[in-house]
Amino acid sequence: MSDYQHNTTGWDRDQVRRQTGERGRSSSSGGSGSNRRRRKRGNPVLNVVLYLVCVVVVSALLAGVGWLLANDLCALNKEYKEVTIEVTKDDSVSSVAQKLKDEGLIEYKWFFRLFAWISDADQKIGEGTYELNTNMDYRALILGMASNTGQSLSADTVTVMIPEGYTVQQIINLLAENGVSTVEELTEAAQSHEFTDYEFVDNTNLGSITRLEGYLFPDTYEFYVGENAVSALSRLLSNFARQVDGEVREMVEASDYSLHEIITIASLIEKETDGSDRTTIASVIYNRLNNPSYETGGLLQIDASLVYATGHTVLTEEDMAVDSPYNLYTHTGLPPTPIANPGLASIMAALEPANTDYYYYALGTDGSHHYFTNYTDHQNFVNSSEYGG
Repeated sequence: MSDYQHNTTGWDRDQVRRQTGERGRSSSSGGSGSNRRRRKRGNPVLNVVLYLVCVVVVSALLAGVGWLLANDLCALNKEYKEVTIEVTKDDSVSSVAQKLKDEGLIEYKWFFRLFAWISDADQKIGEGTYELNTNMDYRALILGMASNTGQSLSADTVTVMIPEGYTVQQIINLLAENGVSTVEELTEAAQSHEFTDYEFVDNTNLGSITRLEGYLFPDTYEFYVGENAVSALSRLLSNFARQVDGEVREMVEASDYSLHEIITIASLIEKETDGSDRTTIASVIYNRLNNPSYETGGLLQIDASLVYATGHTVLTEEDMAVDSPYNLYTHTGLPPTPIANPGLASIMAALEPANTDYYYYALGTDGSHHYFTNYTDHQNFVNSSEYGG
């Protein structure tokens, strides 16, 4: 009994000691975690200040970027200058943005492209040459490059090859067949529009398409489908101006003939040549023009000019007697206008003819021209079996 009591008392004492120790450890552990949590939070005032500073800095950055973009969008704070921008058929909104950037009209290409995408600029900007300035905002720049061809950068195009020797009427028909414009609109533009950008166009001869004859340069072009007729014809006139410039124009000025006369001679060569004898045909023309006292009497006697006047590919005796300045059997010198649109090779032949004594030529059965210095030899050939005319 006493032993049991002693053991019970010992057990109670030990139990109390263990419980007290566990509470102490628990209390100590809980206090340490609380202290650590307070250290993590740090100074709450400092945290608020740092947060506010971050907000202010980010806001300032965004405001600064926004101000720069707004300046560019609205064309603010730019030194005034005027520039010329050319938009071609090969351009896109992206390449147009680069041109504007290069000229100092915009600063941020990506932002202009974004604005252009939102405003459907590819439906508005068209091929052409435009006068722009740094006072123009994005919207004004896009409207300033609005198509003067009647078509935009996203419009359908068609490639048309214009052969050497085509007349203005043939070119009009060809363009209409390819959907570039209508015969009526092209004819009206050729007859009545004053092409003031081209000094070689006779704007006093309004009402006749012959005023463009010789100056619609034969080449391969890409047109807009449904393009403005004036724009379509201007493409050909612009190409002529580029081709007949620089050294070629200097050669014209050094000759004894005007540009109009050189192009007229070139058109006669173009309609008469087989492609291999341009300079020789040129020599015949110049020999007749420069020696009117010779037996030809200054008459060029070129069938192609009369074909142009009558529209008949096979000439009759009645045609040969028609009273027309294009009848070079009855009128001396050159016809009043070119009779076709010559290529550069014929223009160069007109500027650099061969040096010969020929005054006549006739087509042989071999498909080539045969040349003669006098009428007797020419007639003997025409009356022979070798004549293929």
